Amino acid sequence: MTGKAIIHTKIKMLDLFAGCGGLTDGFMQTGCYNDVAAVEWKKPQVDTLRNRLKNKWGKTNADESVLFFDIQREEELFFGWKNDKEYGNSKGLDYFVNESSGIDIIIGGPPCQAYSIAGRVRDEHGMEDDYRNFLFEHYLSIVDRYQPDLFIFENVPGILSAAPHGKKVSEIIPKEFGKKGYEIINNLSSAIVNAADYNVPQNRKRIILVGIRKESFENVDIQSMLDDFYFNILPLHKGKRKITVREAIGNLPSLEAFWDDEHHNKKVSHSTPVTDISWHQPRYNNKRDMDTFKILAEDLESGRCEYDSKKIAELYEKKIGSKSPIHRYHVLNPNEPSTTIIAHLHKDGNRFIHYDSKQARSITPREAGILQSFDKDFEFLGSRGHVFEMIGNAVPPQLAKALALSIVDLLKKYKPEKYA
Repeated sequence: MTGKAIIHTKIKMLDLFAGCGGLTDGFMQTGCYNDVAAVEWKKPQVDTLRNRLKNKWGKTNADESVLFFDIQREEELFFGWKNDKEYGNSKGLDYFVNESSGIDIIIGGPPCQAYSIAGRVRDEHGMEDDYRNFLFEHYLSIVDRYQPDLFIFENVPGILSAAPHGKKVSEIIPKEFGKKGYEIINNLSSAIVNAADYNVPQNRKRIILVGIRKESFENVDIQSMLDDFYFNILPLHKGKRKITVREAIGNLPSLEAFWDDEHHNKKVSHSTPVTDISWHQPRYNNKRDMDTFKILAEDLESGRCEYDSKKIAELYEKKIGSKSPIHRYHVLNPNEPSTTIIAHLHKDGNRFIHYDSKQARSITPREAGILQSFDKDFEFLGSRGHVFEMIGNAVPPQLAKALALSIVDLLKKYKPEKYA
């Protein structure tokens, strides 16, 4: 990856569907952006982002500029609200945008579960009735209101095949953004990236749609500009090589597994590490699950790798007493990037088993955070379930950093009079 970018005037950004701030944190790491405001509707995520902006990035007004609100309530979102039972009070987005004299870039992406192929398979209606299918319309509305030079719309590749009520999202998005004066790359598959290529120790494919405001680049062929971004500029910020699970989390303190009834009667399955790093403690694992984890991790350690999908299904049936139509267990291979970290971790960690058979456990929230490329000093606020959920739904900060640096390069090249 190239070195830190230099820009004289910080780029003013607005983060929508901000979550706990994976995108924001990566952008802030470059030193090139001013986080004008953010919007998020889940309180633990809001608390986490506010805390990070204040304590890491010195943003003293983060309690006000990170708006805790439902983005679907647009009029209040723009103009402010008072004495709401759930969301309290706020001056609204317009106040912060006007105070900063406008916005240069909007970043974010609606919750991705409604677009994921896995989600559509699980839902009997293919998630056609899921309200999240239409949250991008509110993203579109905010882009139209503030007319930034660019936007970044992040989502799962499954969005390309999603078709709620028979309408292909891949056709709706370019058309609707086009009506508002923005252009995205014609070949949407060119916008799919793997986070593992950008210093994230995890295979995680996402579609990153960069939208260009045509009026901001009047004498530029927008499609050529977008091709330049995806095929020339963004690849310059790839890591030198992919980072493995062992390289990412192997230096964290190991946790002793307890097999005695005394500990398990107290719902304690593992030792508490002596460390200043927060959240490095797994959820309670019962002895049945621990034995399963140990068997599967030993199989990987030994190199036998006998437990294919069929044998894992047999093991599940033997342990649980019922059959499962899906692959229930997975040990993270220490010599490869992790599989995709997902929000399902807040329910169980069976597909995220630590590779050390002696520890016989699923990964900790801190390990999940590191595999998602969050810094070790990133403080997550909320319950363990909340933390697993916000990590799984986040944009990896190191991918976000690569995007942020690439956007700086793009703007300096194509609009030097404003951004160089």
